[in-house]
Amino acid sequence: MYDTNLPDKNDNRDYDYSTTPAEERAEYATVVSLVEPGSTVVDLGCGNGSLMQLLAGQKQAVCTGVEISASGVDICRQKGFETLLHSIDTPLPFADNQFDFAVCNVTMQMVQYPEVLLREMKRIARYQVISFPNFAFYKNRLQLLCGGQMPKKLLYGYTWYNTGHIHQFSIKDFKELVRHTGSLEIVKQATTGGKTALKLPARWCPNLFEILPVFLLRKTNERT
Repeated sequence: MYDTNLPDKNDNRDYDYSTTPAEERAEYATVVSLVEPGSTVVDLGCGNGSLMQLLAGQKQAVCTGVEISASGVDICRQKGFETLLHSIDTPLPFADNQFDFAVCNVTMQMVQYPEVLLREMKRIARYQVISFPNFAFYKNRLQLLCGGQMPKKLLYGYTWYNTGHIHQFSIKDFKELVRHTGSLEIVKQATTGGKTALKLPARWCPNLFEILPVFLLRKTNERT
């Protein structure tokens, strides 16, 4: 456990959702758009269940959550979702191909074993939807080059020592992990929008200008 007596209380490793039972995030609409109506979905690192609410409401998806935070699990269950208190980067208590979609939204960078997480997503679902902060975003590069410090642009108000982001990676790094995992292919790489001025550059060079990509993957032996 980290030292709770530290003077800086701005820390996102506590994963306490008791004060944020609901939220809206810019990437939610993109994630929802990639899920087929009526699908079975497991949301890995589901937090307070806000994304599952959207999937259930807009896509009539049957959602199951997995969350390491007890407060998050309680909130999700209060919202009517079956939710397990379990680490998402260890073997998961689900059968092979139990779900149509496995979703991991802005959480892969926060787990100890992202490669295990991706393998489990491949095992339990036909499709995988994954989003993450692209650490190679140009503002991060400039801050590291010019300032010589850990970039803060994608730490969302935190610093290198009090953030839950323990595996910062880029779009190129993620694609390398997909190749290393094997039996997966990228169906779509979607953008979450961001500033209008960056939309065209993000299409041209996403690893430099895309701040938060969303990927749709599927097993290579699956076709629709």
